[in-house]
Amino acid sequence: MRTLKITIYLLLLAVYAFFCYLMAAITMQYIPINTDVAFLRIKQEYVTMIHYSISFFIHVFTSIFVLIAGFTQFSKTIRQKYYWIHQSSGWLYVVATLLFAAPSGLIIGIYANGGFWSRIGFCLLAVLWFIFTLVAMWRLKQKNIIAHQQWMLRSFALAMSAITLRAWKYVIVALFHPPPMDVYRVVAWLGWVLNLVIVEVYIYRKWKG
Repeated sequence: MRTLKITIYLLLLAVYAFFCYLMAAITMQYIPINTDVAFLRIKQEYVTMIHYSISFFIHVFTSIFVLIAGFTQFSKTIRQKYYWIHQSSGWLYVVATLLFAAPSGLIIGIYANGGFWSRIGFCLLAVLWFIFTLVAMWRLKQKNIIAHQQWMLRSFALAMSAITLRAWKYVIVALFHPPPMDVYRVVAWLGWVLNLVIVEVYIYRKWKG
């Protein structure tokens, strides 16, 4: 049984590392700063707005660190044997999320593709991500470790939307070939709501069931 758990964990780690690599590759397209590449090619009406451009690049360049730092928070081995890694990466996750990734995500969410409901979805994602991360830190300050872990799981579920919304986008386009703006309306919600539902089920079964 232990061997199976280790195998599953290593497999998940490999899959996650692969997706982080893909996210890093996407990020590298914008270095040096370029407003006429990749996703920004369809946002030319907004890139001349200084607050949008700054927010976009802040979000892109900090989110990859959030993904890498966040994943280390849930390793029991790291928490027990290498606590300094857990603590350092935890602070990196919190600072990057609260000061950079979530606020910038809110700003660019206001201009998201797909219209009103798509924008509501992305903006709500950014607001909840900020709140969940802040509550996680507050619970840690109260020394309520279990609550801290629960809220960090919720926060990371939203951080994972950077990966899952893209995965859902590819699946939806491959299977149904809908109009592009319809895809954005769907993934604006599906990309993070399902993550949160899965985490809530996990929390219930682990601590409340």
